[in-house]
Amino acid sequence: MRELSLRVTMLPRDTNARGTIFGGVILSHIDLAGAVAARQHAPKNFVTKAMHEVEFIAPVYIGDVVSFYTAVVREGKTSLAVRVEVEAERFSEPGLRVRVTEAEVVYVSIDENGKATPIR
Repeated sequence: MRELSLRVTMLPRDTNARGTIFGGVILSHIDLAGAVAARQHAPKNFVTKAMHEVEFIAPVYIGDVVSFYTAVVREGKTSLAVRVEVEAERFSEPGLRVRVTEAEVVYVSIDENGKATPIR
């Protein structure tokens, strides 16, 4: 079941020359939302190992409220995968929500020395 992990209003500082939000800004928020979900799943320190298949299907504009929904989809011995779905509520059309992208992010549990450690 997916849960809302992060909601952000996009600001002018996040735009490219065409007035849309940089993809890298969205990627950063995907990573943050996934990390929130990982931490809620298990009280460990997690680092990002991989982000799979990110394809942007709709732009994000200044003022849009972007929501990041997450679900842990796999758990291994030292890693877990989080599915992150991204939707934007249009500032220009309140109530209109569009799917922006989705990604699967893999996190590894680490100890204080930066070594992989079991999640459980």
